[in-house]
Amino acid sequence: MSTTSLLVQSMPVLAQGAVLTVKFAVLSMIFGLIAAVVLALMGISHSKPLNWLSRTYVSLIRGTPLLVQIFVVYYGLPSIGISLDPTPAGVIALSANVAAYLSESMRGAINGIHRGQWLAAFSLGLSRRQTLRYVIGPQALRIAVPSLSNSLISLIKDTSLVSVITVTELLRSAQEVIASTYQPLPLYLAAAAVYWVLCQVLEWVQHWYERRLALPTRH
Repeated sequence: MSTTSLLVQSMPVLAQGAVLTVKFAVLSMIFGLIAAVVLALMGISHSKPLNWLSRTYVSLIRGTPLLVQIFVVYYGLPSIGISLDPTPAGVIALSANVAAYLSESMRGAINGIHRGQWLAAFSLGLSRRQTLRYVIGPQALRIAVPSLSNSLISLIKDTSLVSVITVTELLRSAQEVIASTYQPLPLYLAAAAVYWVLCQVLEWVQHWYERRLALPTRH
């Protein structure tokens, strides 16, 4: 079988894997963003215990490999009575991992807003929550968008690691085809090309959104 014929026949399988890869990335990003917001708010709060919890979590997640975290969730939790199917286990592990990085991006963006913005909002009678929501948050978002987008792009590539727990995403799909055709090079290259296309699309969306945020607001 020629390389072209092999790739044409493999495309439906790779496309199916790519869809699952995108699904994993989107779900993990959504749950990761929710957790990241909580962690970022804990990180900027005046409560020392909340600060400590946030920093400890971020330190543990960033200081250990994602592959180990996936193994802990899928293979380790059953030892304490928590058994998860591969798909939810993968989403949980990826969400927990990306949340640590996103929270630091958010916390850094919030801290990057000049203290005078807080004081001006307080002088107008806004509470800390209102100031964060209406004054600081929108400004911090503009600063954080590039970092948040980079985390999502990295997340697309990190989904390949869930193949080790039998999730049939893009890499696993390629490996299954390789097992029956014994032609690893063209199929691994094809999988790499699909990952690259997905990342390029996300990069284009990032640049588009950055330009949109940079447009002056019309009143």
